[in-house]
Amino acid sequence: MDQNLSQYRIFYAVARTGNISRAARELYISQPAISKAISKLEDNLHTTLFTRNSRGVQLTEEGRILYEHTQSAFEELSAGEQKLRRIREFHMGHIRIGVSNTLCRFILVSYLKEFIEKYPHIKITIESQSSTHTFAMLEQQHIDIGLVAQPGNRKSLAFLPVMEIEDIFVATPSYLENLRLREGAGSDIFQVGNIMLLDKHNITRSHIDDYMNTNRIEANNLLQVTTMDLLIEFARIGLGVGCVIKEFVKEDLESGRLVELCLNRPIQKRTVGFAYQPGHTSEALESFLCFCRESDRTNHKG
Repeated sequence: MDQNLSQYRIFYAVARTGNISRAARELYISQPAISKAISKLEDNLHTTLFTRNSRGVQLTEEGRILYEHTQSAFEELSAGEQKLRRIREFHMGHIRIGVSNTLCRFILVSYLKEFIEKYPHIKITIESQSSTHTFAMLEQQHIDIGLVAQPGNRKSLAFLPVMEIEDIFVATPSYLENLRLREGAGSDIFQVGNIMLLDKHNITRSHIDDYMNTNRIEANNLLQVTTMDLLIEFARIGLGVGCVIKEFVKEDLESGRLVELCLNRPIQKRTVGFAYQPGHTSEALESFLCFCRESDRTNHKG
């Protein structure tokens, strides 16, 4: 577009009102300035846009063609401005969140419940997937934020910590007792027990594998499970010894339904939080991050 947008705005106002004086009042511009802008636009386009008469101005055939296009353009601009006003007034927007099923159930849902109550007009989309997939989608900007364990090698991402988690091995008392009766009290539980871990595609599994390799722990009977929820359920029914997140089986441990195995060296704790691209945050995402920070400070004080 070679011409200045203000010239088209003046043309649009004159064409719509059919009168230079009315357009001048509407735009808070003097009539001579209006006439000058129209003349300049006509000169630049090498065509006559208006004919003048005693009642005002009338579009030429060329003017009507241009008006149809400027009308569509300015109506679109007006609609865009109105949408931005609604977003600002109603705190509208869209946040795309990537999260695993387990972290969604045990952590994210509590944040979302209060956030939605405060910002009911922000649209939330949940991408339920592995943390590995979440990191990939963050880097490709297919999602806005991900709830994950703190990454150690992704310096391009900002990270807002939420809580610490601890991986532990658990089993039912009856499973441990039956294993002791069958294999003997001094048996190595990792050698004789049914050890249940997440599958190889999970970041948690990599963390546990590193721990087991460092401490020279080998599992003879290994059952790989796709989700933490299944691991917990399998441990609860006495299928074997499951490596689970301690904070997610707190009630089971307190009730005695599950028992934590004593390890020579505890598994290093991890930090879970929200990862995001620091240079690509929308107003909706900033509202969510601010809410999470305030929520964490409130809970910490409590």
